[in-house]
Amino acid sequence: MDDNFRHCEQRVRAADKDRFLATLFAPAEFRGALFALYAFNIEVARVREAAREAIAGELRLQWWRDALESGAGEARAHPVAAALLDSIERFKLPVAPLMDLIEARSFDLYDDPMPTLAALEGYAARTASGLIQMAAAILSGSFSAMSDTMRHAGLAHAMTGLLRAFPIHASRGQLYLPLDVLERHGAKLGDVFAGRDTPELRAALADMSGLARSHFESYVRAAATSPQADASAFLPVALVPLDLDRLNRVGDAPFTLVEVPQWRRQWTLWRAARRA
Repeated sequence: MDDNFRHCEQRVRAADKDRFLATLFAPAEFRGALFALYAFNIEVARVREAAREAIAGELRLQWWRDALESGAGEARAHPVAAALLDSIERFKLPVAPLMDLIEARSFDLYDDPMPTLAALEGYAARTASGLIQMAAAILSGSFSAMSDTMRHAGLAHAMTGLLRAFPIHASRGQLYLPLDVLERHGAKLGDVFAGRDTPELRAALADMSGLARSHFESYVRAAATSPQADASAFLPVALVPLDLDRLNRVGDAPFTLVEVPQWRRQWTLWRAARRA
C-alpha cells in the first residue's frame, strides 16, 4: 500500500471508525480502494465544517467534480483524490455515483430544512446507498445497478446517523428531519432551533426512528437472497438496531447526544461479520 492509500486508511480510522473496522473484514487486496472511497466520503461530508461559508463549500465540491472528471494535474497531488482515481481505474468504477454523492452533499452547505420525506430518501440514496453500491462494486469486481438491498441498507444507515446527529445539526441551524414529518405531528421549526423539547417533536423523531427500522428490516429481507461476496460493504448497517435502541431509550431528551460505547460497536460488527 503506497503513501496515498496509507493516508486514506489513517483518515478513515480517525474520522469514521465504523467503516474503518468494517473494512478490516474485507480481503486485503480490496482494503486500499475501500479506504480511498471512504476517505473521499469524509472529505465531501465535512466540507461545511472546513469551509464555513456556503460559497467556499461550493468551490470545494466543484474541485472534487473537476478532479473526478479530469483525473490528472492538481488532483493527483491530493492523496485522497490520487488514491480514489487509482481505485476507479483499477476496478473500472463509474464516476456517476460519486458525482451524485457530491451533488447531494451540496444540501449540507445551507441552512434550508429538508422539505419532505421523499427529499430525505433521495439524499440518503445518493449518499449512503451510493457509497454501499460503490463499495460492493470494489468487492464483487463489477458494478451493478442499485438493488433493493443497497437502497434499504443506505436509507436505514443514513436516517439513523442523522437521528444521532440531530442535536448537533439543530444547534447550528440545520434540519434533516423533514418538514412534512414535523407538520404531520404538529411540531414547530422554531422549537427545534431553540432547543425546546416538546411532545410533538418527540413524536416526529419517533416516527423517523420507526421508518429507519423499517428500512433496516427491508434490507435484512432483501439481503437474505443476495450474494455474500460483497458482505463487508454492508457491515456498518449492522449497527443500525444498536443505535436506534439507544436513541429510543433516551427519547425524552432529543437534544442530548447519544453514544454507544466503542466496544459494543466493535462487538456488533464482529458478530455481523461472522454471520456473513
